[in-house]
Amino acid sequence: MSFIPLSVPNIGKKELEYVTEAVSDGWVSSVGAFVNRFEEDMAAYVKTPGAVACQSGTAGLHLSLISLGVRQGDLVIVPTLTFIAAVNPVRYVGAKPIFMDCDDSLCIDPVKLRDFCENHCYIKDNALYHKDSNRRIPALVIVHVFGNMSDMDSIMEVAREFKLKVLEDATEALGTYYTDGKFKGKMAGTIGDIGVYSFNGNKIVTTGGGGMIVSDNLEHLRTAKYLSTQAKDDELYFIHGEVGYNYRMTNLQAALGVAQLEKLESFIDTKTKNFHLYESLLKNSPSISFVQMRNDIRSNYWMYSMLLSSSDVRDSILKFLKAEKIQTRPVWGLIHEQKPYIGEIAYKIEKAYFYGGNILNIPCSSNLTEAEVGQVARYITMFINK
Repeated sequence: MSFIPLSVPNIGKKELEYVTEAVSDGWVSSVGAFVNRFEEDMAAYVKTPGAVACQSGTAGLHLSLISLGVRQGDLVIVPTLTFIAAVNPVRYVGAKPIFMDCDDSLCIDPVKLRDFCENHCYIKDNALYHKDSNRRIPALVIVHVFGNMSDMDSIMEVAREFKLKVLEDATEALGTYYTDGKFKGKMAGTIGDIGVYSFNGNKIVTTGGGGMIVSDNLEHLRTAKYLSTQAKDDELYFIHGEVGYNYRMTNLQAALGVAQLEKLESFIDTKTKNFHLYESLLKNSPSISFVQMRNDIRSNYWMYSMLLSSSDVRDSILKFLKAEKIQTRPVWGLIHEQKPYIGEIAYKIEKAYFYGGNILNIPCSSNLTEAEVGQVARYITMFINK
């Protein structure tokens, strides 16, 4: 039996054609036509007035926090159930995180967010401050986990009431959008003040590594692009006005991204069909369920999260499937329990423990065949029934 990976790139002839064109033209670094084209294509797809390409989603989050005015000594509200890259940039700018619980979407809990702001913070000079430390809280980072979408209606209401800037980590949710409600038609990453996408190798669209920043605020985009190119004020005489970063995406990466973006909707179609096929094949296994996407969104179904009865069962299935050459993975370790963040504020963390211990993600590549889905489902059923 051949190996079935968790999530791998789906790359074809068009990608090779565009990358070859970039190489042939000699534009392989951070200047070239494909970088501009990828920015324009992304802005058009997500319906924002502009976009800034950068080296990674993490770099995008770092630049975005700076653009939003987060500074040394501030506090930033973040989820604990996420990949650590969503939180580390808070430290890059000299701020500290406040960890928040998730709800059943796996995204940040807006009820606890409001409770924290109402009962543990105060507003002074049009800014939110933490009562116990008197530190300013200028921003909130929300993550659209596994292609699901946060409750942006409730979150934006809290953010506006309590003077919080909203940074949307949409690194897992390119192509996810609301189909109903106040934000109908709005893409993940385009509702808050700034949104960030990732094109890491396991994402639904990949450039090998890379990220993109989007916003309706052109000043935020200008700042991000300026800082991503070493903050050059004069390119001829190398005059720099601030401390900048080497964060610009390369033309080779962008060439790959342009081709990938052209295929995004077909990738989402395949991933959606495969998710529902898994559900159908495993519906008679009472000890298995799947984390569901919100019913008011079109999800990109980036990751398929199987919910099990305990961490012991999860780990046993993981080992069983690994022996059968099927790659799976648990959800991330909660960030407030990671060594660099022990002792930081963690507010009423409850559901994150449950989901963190009981989720197993199963193969979900956009080139996964129906036969492979059937094979994975058979082995899962075999384990459950043994």
